[in-house]
Amino acid sequence: MTVTDPETLQESDDDRDGAARRLRWVRDRELRTPRSPQHLSTADMFTLGNAVCGFLAVYCTTTGVLIPHLTGVATNGDRRSAATAVTLLLIGSMCDLFDGLVARKLRSSALGAELDNLADLISFGIAPAYFVVVWGMVSDGAHQRVSAGIAILVLLAVVLRLARFSCTTMRPGVFQGMPCPMGALTVISIVLLNPPFVLAVLGIVAVAGLMVSRVEYPKPHGVLATATLCWIVVSMGCLAAWATGVPGGETLLKVGATLQVTLALVAPLMVIRRKVGDVRARRAESRTS
Repeated sequence: MTVTDPETLQESDDDRDGAARRLRWVRDRELRTPRSPQHLSTADMFTLGNAVCGFLAVYCTTTGVLIPHLTGVATNGDRRSAATAVTLLLIGSMCDLFDGLVARKLRSSALGAELDNLADLISFGIAPAYFVVVWGMVSDGAHQRVSAGIAILVLLAVVLRLARFSCTTMRPGVFQGMPCPMGALTVISIVLLNPPFVLAVLGIVAVAGLMVSRVEYPKPHGVLATATLCWIVVSMGCLAAWATGVPGGETLLKVGATLQVTLALVAPLMVIRRKVGDVRARRAESRTS
C-alpha cells in the first residue's frame, strides 16, 4: 500500500487550479481580443441594424410626409409615416444600446468603434436633422431657411460629439455631453410637441449645445440600461396610439414627448446642483478653518 504525501496532493491540486485559471484567462483573452477587420462580431450586427433604421427613417419621412406635401396629394398617412420614422429611430437607439452591451460580453471586431460612429451619424445625426428640415417645410409659415439652419446645427453637433468621443478618454461610467441617441430623440420630441416656432428653435439649439457640452451623462449600465429599454418600449406604444388614432393618443404622445425633454434636462440640472453644493461645502469649510 502506497502512502501519498499530503504536501504532494496539495501541490497537484494547486497545479490543477493554476491550469484551470490559465485556461479561463486564455479563453477570456480570446473573447475580448478584437477580431480582424474581415470578420464582423455579433455586436456589429446590432450596429448595422442601427444604420438601416436611420436610413429607413429618412425614407419614411420623405415618402410619407415630404412628397405628399410637395405634390399636394391629400393623404391621411402622414401621421403614420412620421410615427413610423420616429419608431425606427427608437429601434435604432435600442440597437445602439444592445451593441455596447454585447460588445462588452462577447468579442468585438476591429471595426466596432468605427461602425458605431458611422451608424450613429446616420440615425442620430442625419435622420433627426432631416426631420427638422421637413418639419420646417410642412409646418404653418414654412420656415424653410431657418429650419435648414437649425438642422445643420444639429448635424454639426452630432459630428463634433462623435469625433470628441473617439479622441477623449473619460472616467468610467459617464459620457461627456448628451449622448447622440438622447439628443436625437429630444429634438424629435420637441418637433412632435409642435410648440411656437421660436420656442422650438430655442429648444433644439439648447439640445445641440448640450451634445457638445462638458456635462456628464451616465452610461446605461445595469438598472439604467433596463430603464432605458423600458422607456423606449413605452415611447413606441405612445407613437402607435397616436398614429392609429386611439382615443387619448394625442395626449399620450404629448406626455411622452414632454417626459423625453424633461429627462434630457435632468442631467445638467443635477450637475449644476452638485457644483453648487461643492461650492457651498468649500465655503463652509473655509469659514470653519
